[in-house]
Formats: sequence, structure tokens, C-alpha cells
Amino acid sequence: MRKEKRKQILITGGAGFLGSHLSERLLKEGHEIIVVDNLFTGSRDNIHHLFSSNQFRFLQHDICLPLDLEVAAIYNFACPASPLHYQIDPIQTTKTSVLGALNLLELAKRFRAPILQASTSEVYGDPQVHPQPEEYWGHVNPIGPRACYDEGKRCAETLFFDYHREHQVPIKVARIFNTYGPRMHPEDGRVISNFIVQALRNDPITIYGDGFQTRSFCYVDDLIEVVIRLMNSDQRGPINIGNPAEFRVLDVAYEVIRLTNSKSPIIYKPLPIDDPKQRRPNIEKAKQLLGWEPKVSLEEGLKETIAYFEEFLRISRHL
Repeated sequence: MRKEKRKQILITGGAGFLGSHLSERLLKEGHEIIVVDNLFTGSRDNIHHLFSSNQFRFLQHDICLPLDLEVAAIYNFACPASPLHYQIDPIQTTKTSVLGALNLLELAKRFRAPILQASTSEVYGDPQVHPQPEEYWGHVNPIGPRACYDEGKRCAETLFFDYHREHQVPIKVARIFNTYGPRMHPEDGRVISNFIVQALRNDPITIYGDGFQTRSFCYVDDLIEVVIRLMNSDQRGPINIGNPAEFRVLDVAYEVIRLTNSKSPIIYKPLPIDDPKQRRPNIEKAKQLLGWEPKVSLEEGLKETIAYFEEFLRISRHL
């Protein structure tokens, strides 16, 4: 696996949860970083500590519109990733995945820049194969309320591989499974952020369905490490990125209650349409080709994330 310095790196969605951590890591490694974000779900607060660096630049821009920047590498993390957010404007979500990919691939083609697509485990839909290997084509409802994201990301992968075949663009495709950690949006509707915020407020913790559906949760530091390894490798992917430890959603709720010493009761609501019953990555390719596997346990990661939200809520109360 080669490791090379980049002069200027573009990170779209760089003011979001994952993008901000990636921006911070690459800036520390000495790169010049350009973050592009339309701030729909991202926030300047996530990257405010980076503005003091003369190697950091922020541009508020929607990637559905073309970009004219000279760059040496591109990480595409632009797109709302939680159902609560991507279903607000599903047409815009599809446009972000498809038109955004086209615009960035054209930029990569122009400068012969390697480009990494932050794809998703949602390309597998509600899987009938478990755990999910990269060879599995998925089980996706193309007309359901989640299709704007699921099918948008699937189409983006198609575009990436067609640009590689037709124009020899150096592509990387990472299929990201559930990831959590500091800087998650407190109202993104995801399992970890929902449970922690509700527990810290002693509000009822909401379980959708019976809570027996499973998820696998990867801590953000582990995720960023393997994303960078993929970019610096000769691999194109797609490669699953996630933590293969599988937990019932109900058990995660009890663990959050324990770690926060919360008095929150648990309440149950109907399972949303097309919500996957199980989700767990097969990460053998990441292990073999990138020499990576996650190191942070769920308990360790939850403690870090809880500490972040405790401070976030404390500051919010005093604003």
C-alpha cells in the first residue's frame, strides 16, 4: 500500500460528521484541505477549529452545481445520510448522489485525481444475505421512501465504475456501515445519537419495532483510518467498512442507559417502511487488502460519544 503526500485535497460534505473528522485528520498530516459543503446537515461548528490553519479553506457550495477547483485528490462525503434528513427533500437527495457524483468525476477526470466515493451499506437494502459481502447485489425497494438515498448511492457507484472503465479515472468506493462518534447531528434520528440524547435528558428512549433488529456500529476514528488507507492504496473497491460486531438495537438502548445512569423508560413505535432487519458487514477484503480492522469497542466508543453530547447539551442550555 503506497502512501503519498497530496498538495491539495477536496473533501465534499467536509462540514458534516464524517467529513469534519476526515478534514481534521488530513490537515494534521500536512495536506492542504478544501472543504465544500452546502451546510444542509453539516455545520461550521464542526470545522471552526480548522479555520485558523492557512492550509484550510472552506467553500459553501452545492455539488449539484459544477466545481472549478484544481485538486490532487477528492473525497466525496456530500449527502444527508440519516433517513430523517434525506427524506426531507428526496429529489434533492437523489440529485446530490447522482449529479454530485457526475460533477466530481468530471473534476477528477480533468486533473487525473483519485476520487473516493463514500458509499453506504444501504446499497444492500434489507439484505437477504447475512453478513453482507461486497459481491451481494442487494435487496432494495426502488420506489420506497428510502430509495432516494439507497438508489442514489447505487447509481453513484455505477457512475464511478463507468468513469473508470471509460476514462480511466482512479476511483475508490467505500461502502460505509453504521458509524458513530463525536459531532453526530443531535437530531439526525440515528440509533446512537437518538439514544444518547434521550438518555441524557431522561426522556423516553424510542425503539422502532421490537428492538430485535440488529446493527453493527463502527467508531469514527476506526472509519477515518480505513478510508485514508483505501485512498492511499491500489484498490478500487467496493470495500465494506464497518465493525462486524452485531448488536440488537434494544441491547444498545440498555447499554446507553447504563453508561449514562439514565432514568429513561423505553417506548416502542412501529418499524419504518423498508427499515433493514439486520445489518452486519463482511470485512474480509478490508482486512486482507488494507490490513485494517476496527479497534474501538462499542463501550469505549459510546463513552466518548456520550461525553461529547454531555458537553453539547450543556452549552446548548446556556445559549
